[in-house]
Amino acid sequence: MRRGWREAQWITEMKFQVHIPFVEALGLELLRFENGESEIAMTPREEHMNSWSVLHGGVTMTLLDVAMAHAARSPKPGAAPEPRGVVTVAMNTSFMRPGLGRLVAHGKLLHQTQTLAFCESSLFDSDNALVAHATGTFKFLRSLPAGGRQLKRLNASD
Repeated sequence: MRRGWREAQWITEMKFQVHIPFVEALGLELLRFENGESEIAMTPREEHMNSWSVLHGGVTMTLLDVAMAHAARSPKPGAAPEPRGVVTVAMNTSFMRPGLGRLVAHGKLLHQTQTLAFCESSLFDSDNALVAHATGTFKFLRSLPAGGRQLKRLNASD
């Protein structure tokens, strides 16, 4: 675990509950995962930049997507995390400014049905300026149908 100081509060890096190779390759950090909210952070490296030397839009969208997915699966008070996985059905992203420095995405579950979660996420830079905002719809699944076979999530308990 890593501890750091941010906005006058101590934060502790948590462990992601499932193995997501792309998330690990990007170096994303799970900071908050509770009550319909999440917080995901990263410090960009050179390989995350575009030709303008700012965070690539695909990385920005991944941060927003992962924050929303985690908000959808986050545990409610006194309960375990959602045991099903989620997949992105739709995502709309608006970019406000270049992503520079350490970035933190805040995800929030807005509404949930038996099969869908509706979420939003905002990405902030090290100056707490809004970099991008997204809304997304996620589908809860126990397995993923792909090419006539059922794929299970890696290291998942379901």
